[in-house]
Amino acid sequence: MPARPNAGTSRGRSVADVRVEIVLGSVTPPGRMHSAVLGSAARATGAGFGDVAVLDLATVRTGFAGAPPIEGDELPSAVERLRAADAVLFASPVYRGSFTGVLKNFLDVLPLDALEGKPAGILAMGNTRDHSLGVERHLRDVLAWFGVIPAPTAVFLSAADFEAGVLQPGPSADLDGLVVTLVQLAASTRGMGREFVLRPQAAREG
Repeated sequence: MPARPNAGTSRGRSVADVRVEIVLGSVTPPGRMHSAVLGSAARATGAGFGDVAVLDLATVRTGFAGAPPIEGDELPSAVERLRAADAVLFASPVYRGSFTGVLKNFLDVLPLDALEGKPAGILAMGNTRDHSLGVERHLRDVLAWFGVIPAPTAVFLSAADFEAGVLQPGPSADLDGLVVTLVQLAASTRGMGREFVLRPQAAREG
């Protein structure tokens, strides 16, 4: 994690005030990716790079897009967390050559205004680097529908990046760098409103 940032940023806001949500799109028992994002969130917050939290979709009860509402639907609270966030990092393991179904369904039921105009990044994980673009190329298409401000590069973690379940220093620095990039993007664009970027087609048709 880089050194603690200076307090001043555009619009007079500090990067320490930026709120980032890491959306973990996996329903498997907590494992390497879960540990990696929790560690990066703690390091970023501890170093003064924003208030970084993890929204674990395995713990969020939601219905399916287009289906009747379910009892005890926790989507509204998850939506409010994303609305309150200044930037969002989506994390997903590679599944069948793309991102997970639980993340796709979450994005299918997520209202446009929860993400529109916000910086967003992508973290993917797979067994080998042969799958490095599977999540990124599909998720970028979906995020474009929301009109996010995309981080220019994504991070991919493979099984070789972990030792005894612990993310190694090099890839850990890459992940931390992606979080810091989102924080700095959010600090630079916050307060500019939706006029900062052209509204997505979905918003203009609504």
